[in-house]
Formats: sequence, C-alpha cells, structure tokens
Amino acid sequence: MRIIMAGASGLLGTDMSAHLGAAGHEVIRLVRRAPAAAGEVRWDPAAGQLDPARLEGADAVINLAGAGIGDRPWTRRRIDELFRSRLDPTRTLAAAMAKMEQPPKVFISQSGSNYYGDRGAAVLRENSPNGSGIMSQICHEWEAAAHQAPAGVRVVTPRTGVVLSRSGGALGRLLPLIRLGLGGPLGNGRQYWPWITLPDVSSAFSFFLASPLSGPVNLCAPESADVNALVARLAAAVHRPAVFRVPAPVLRLVMGKLADELLLGSQRMEPALLADAGFEWQHPSLAQAAAWATGKD
Repeated sequence: MRIIMAGASGLLGTDMSAHLGAAGHEVIRLVRRAPAAAGEVRWDPAAGQLDPARLEGADAVINLAGAGIGDRPWTRRRIDELFRSRLDPTRTLAAAMAKMEQPPKVFISQSGSNYYGDRGAAVLRENSPNGSGIMSQICHEWEAAAHQAPAGVRVVTPRTGVVLSRSGGALGRLLPLIRLGLGGPLGNGRQYWPWITLPDVSSAFSFFLASPLSGPVNLCAPESADVNALVARLAAAVHRPAVFRVPAPVLRLVMGKLADELLLGSQRMEPALLADAGFEWQHPSLAQAAAWATGKD
C-alpha cells in the first residue's frame, strides 16, 4: 500500500514507519520543511496548506500529528498549542482528501484514552461517554475533525493508551528511576492506566489498514492494570524495589492540571472491538510487556 503519514518523526511515527516499510508498504512522510528525500511531501497544517495532487494514488492516510502532552507545563498558551497541533493537521488532511478525485480508502487518525476523562474503576468501551477535562475535550474535537473526511473513506480513531517503550514515551522518565531503586507509584496508585507496548501500537495500525473496523477503537492491551501493579511489575523485571511513592498533592504542586489529567486520571479501557476483530498482541500481559520494556525478554 501507499501510505501518507503525518507525525512520522515522533516516537510512534518512527517505529510505525519502520514496521510498515518492513511489511512492504511505501510510506510518504509529510514534513513542514523543504523535502530532503523522495518519500517526503511538504505541507503547512497551521495554514491549512496541502496540495491534494501530492496525495493522489494513496491507499491510506495515517495521522499521528500533535504536540507532546507532558513535554511542558500547561500554560494557557501551551493548552492552545495542544489543541491546534492536533486539530489543524487533521482538518487539513480531511480537506485535502475531499478535493481528491480518488480519496484513500482509509483514514487512521490518532486519538487517546483521555477521551474518557477520569472514570475510576468503571470498564470503558467505545460507546462509553466523553469525559470532562482538557484532554477529553481535545480528543472529542480531534475525532470530530477526522470524521470530516469525505464519504467513502473509512475513518478509524484509535483511542491509544499509555505507550510503553524502551526509550522515551511514558517510561522515559520513570524507568531510569526504577532501575536506580528510586521509583514508585504516583498518587494512591489505584488509578488505571490503559497500557500498550510500542510494537503492538504499530501492529494495530497495520491491522487497521485491512480490517473493517471504523470509528473509535480502544487501543490498549487486554490485561488491565493500575499504577501500583504497573510500577511493581516494571521494578520486579529489573530486580529493584518500588517504594518511593509520590503523593498526589506533590504532583499537583509541581505539575498543576497536568498531574490530574495525565498521571492521576483513571481509564480502565477494554479493547473489545480490537480483540473481536482478531488482533493478536505481541505483549498481551503486563509481565510480557515489562520484560520487553526493560530488555529482559
């Protein structure tokens, strides 16, 4: 397949490009600078500029564009950037597809587990309602923008959970502390994080290309875990204790709104649609994921 990808330079995009390329697909990367290779196309999502002619012949479009959620403090300006960096690219892609003579068959546009907000221990399926909070609103508008794609384009909006990788991502700051024996749960640790490994994210997106799935799809591992279990399993994998709990008030003092939405919020997602469609995880259990993430597999 010929696949157009936005956000190809990030953690997910880098791994996904390699995964799709290894499977024999051609990946065309959208870039904001002058193209440096034949597989790059320039665009300006902030200005809504993307030449539809450059997309002709594409079988699919994958949209991973968006500023990092936890990279900087959530000032009013940063929150606006979190919105714009997701909505502008998505709307630009949908508008360009609408002008094509033959639009791609599928548009896979990233969303997030934060769509559901803080829901405690309630099991969340794709028909569960939108939550409250900044990230919930971002995900709601993000998905709506993806569905502006023209009729006939199958739109998939994966609500991706916490991505576990060997470097960067959610574990980029936590794993080094755990390896030193200085890590521990965040808050009371009873909040659920819908986790998934980086290889399984790339495999799932590849699966979406050919499966009949459409609309929101919960993208996480089938085994649910709260933060206490997640940190304990990671610590056990590297044979270290995990006793240095960080209380919620301290997190809120240091991180403000970001603490409640990114670290203390609970989403117990169930990937029922993905499982029913026949997807097979490489790391379905937390034990397998922790062994892979820490290099102990």
